[in-house]
Amino acid sequence: MTPSIRRKLEQLAERHRELGLLLAQPDVHADGARFRALSREYAQLGPLAAALAEHDAAARNLADSREMLKDPDFRELAQEDIARLEARLAELERELQLLLIPKDPRDEANLYLEVRAGTGGDEAALFAGDLFRMYARYAERKRWCVEILSAHEGEHGGYKEVIARVEGKGAYSRLKFESGTHRVQRVPATESQGRIHTSAATVAILPELDEIEDVEVKESELKIDTFRASGAGGQHVNKTESAIRITHLPTGIVVECQDERSQHKNRARAMALLKARLLDEQRSKQVAAQTESRRLQVGSGDRSQRIRTYNFPQGRVTDHRINLTLYRLPEIVDGDLDELIDALAREHQADQLQALTETA
Repeated sequence: MTPSIRRKLEQLAERHRELGLLLAQPDVHADGARFRALSREYAQLGPLAAALAEHDAAARNLADSREMLKDPDFRELAQEDIARLEARLAELERELQLLLIPKDPRDEANLYLEVRAGTGGDEAALFAGDLFRMYARYAERKRWCVEILSAHEGEHGGYKEVIARVEGKGAYSRLKFESGTHRVQRVPATESQGRIHTSAATVAILPELDEIEDVEVKESELKIDTFRASGAGGQHVNKTESAIRITHLPTGIVVECQDERSQHKNRARAMALLKARLLDEQRSKQVAAQTESRRLQVGSGDRSQRIRTYNFPQGRVTDHRINLTLYRLPEIVDGDLDELIDALAREHQADQLQALTETA
């Protein structure tokens, strides 16, 4: 462990002790908002403080065991203890480094999932539909709720565009690396000569955060249209102009919501989505500026980046960011994404650890 990392750990452990004292103060208890904020910070620092205390205790025990080597009667026992304690110290150092990585405040957020057909015509729309079903089935496995906000179907099935809200614990933390261009290689159902076609769809994952309320959107910058919802939904949905389309004139961002029967509810949903997109755009510019000198392999959120290929003839899925190929395509498109997502999370963690040691 480098001295600088050690100092960072000690500072955070000291902050944990300070928070414990603050939470015992009557004036903090009287201020509900402050008490909740301090309690949350105290809970987040708890595992780090506990791991550092265990690390220091193990280091002291290791020093004692090395002293015991000098005594012939205890040498064998000391050697066993040294091997065990050295292994445990290595585990704790790794754990402490991981705990130093700043927690993404968006990880527990719900999210907006946007899937759009790219190049490839009808086959791209079919592929966009396959991708959306893949994420919907993954959400079902996780017991999350998926709510379609707007959808434009392709002429031969699938979607030209589909936008949904995904609600569930840790939803953003699991799907945040899915933003980008997804490519498919397969023989389309409409292909009579059995030739393999390549088409693409883009995926965007936007966190739904409390801070979107702080995004200022002026009414004068909005163009709001109402229209009749398309697709299933009953006579009321199809016969009244309850669907909402909002255009943000300065950026050209367009959002729609046609899920609810109430025009008022659709407007509220569309505004929330618009603010999430504006916030995401701001963040993307910040991230681009921050990572211009050092490009992280995973987690850049660059939607123009081709991140994954689904090759049906070979039954494989390849994630190009981490050079991972899995020959489990049927299971993956059926929503079994954990192996892919876990590998991406580990790689992102390794990137962050490298950045941490470089700045230490």
